Amino acid sequence: MPRSASAFWIREPGAGEIRPAEPAAPGPDDVLVRTRYSAVSRGTEALVFRGGVPESQSEVMRAPFQEGRFPGPVKYGYLNVGRVEEGPRHLLGRTVFCLYPHQTHYTVPARAVVPVPDTVPAERAVLAGTLETAVNAVWDAEPLIGDRIAVVGGGMVGCAVAGVLAGLPGARVQLVDTAAERAETAAALGAGFAPPEEAAADCDVVVHASATEAGLARSLELAAPEGTVVELSWYGDHRVSLPLGEHFHSRRLSVRASQVGTVSPATRGRRGHAERMELALRLLADARFDALITGESAFADLPEVLPRLASGDLPALCRRITYPAD
Repeated sequence: MPRSASAFWIREPGAGEIRPAEPAAPGPDDVLVRTRYSAVSRGTEALVFRGGVPESQSEVMRAPFQEGRFPGPVKYGYLNVGRVEEGPRHLLGRTVFCLYPHQTHYTVPARAVVPVPDTVPAERAVLAGTLETAVNAVWDAEPLIGDRIAVVGGGMVGCAVAGVLAGLPGARVQLVDTAAERAETAAALGAGFAPPEEAAADCDVVVHASATEAGLARSLELAAPEGTVVELSWYGDHRVSLPLGEHFHSRRLSVRASQVGTVSPATRGRRGHAERMELALRLLADARFDALITGESAFADLPEVLPRLASGDLPALCRRITYPAD
């Protein structure tokens, strides 16, 4: 099997390149994976590409198989689907998901990959890491049947959360975003849509994922008395200010962070990281989530594609990356 590979690196903030890589020979407990698809998680990867990771968060923000350090050179990414070409018999030939950067071939411990169910196309399985984040956020939010729910921010993660919550019986789920085109995405996911100024208030659950000061402030306005806003946004080195009088104070509201690195306390005693990922992959059997993939590019084009994604010149929720077949 090939021992040479190619990987995408951020050379410095705002510039990337394809570099040669040398996957290690797999041991008895390892797998060699040939990548079929990866995906750009636009919010986080654009922030990393721009060099926006604060020094204080450099260890917290490390991807599982990251090489290099922020702001660069760094090999970063965590949405990868490939085929096991060497490894234990029960994984050989299987399509697997791994939290690995953009690279054509790689060797990792077998425990680091999760088999993709036969009911989930490999093309859609690149969303597994995003769905895992959404599952954790929903566990943190603890919604009930029939709840009035707002998801503020129609990016990749916000749309994934709305898609998961749309399956809750009797719930009114509304995706809130400034971009009118997100109405089509919301409809495909089974959720309602509203621009911020028209969003329904008195929500039992509000999940914020816009990574903007205005979005978080509007989330507080939408929450019912004594409600909690679940904050999913990652602001990097950007500070935000909030109106902590007004609705926040008089309604006794709370803001609680949700972060995928830690399993939600609501289920921590019963489920771990592996069970959460397996659930995310099972949910991806639902074709509704294809609405999150809004474009596709070849691996060789990543040095040109990522700057356009980071600048907003190339709009996308999730950009899927394709790899050579041989």
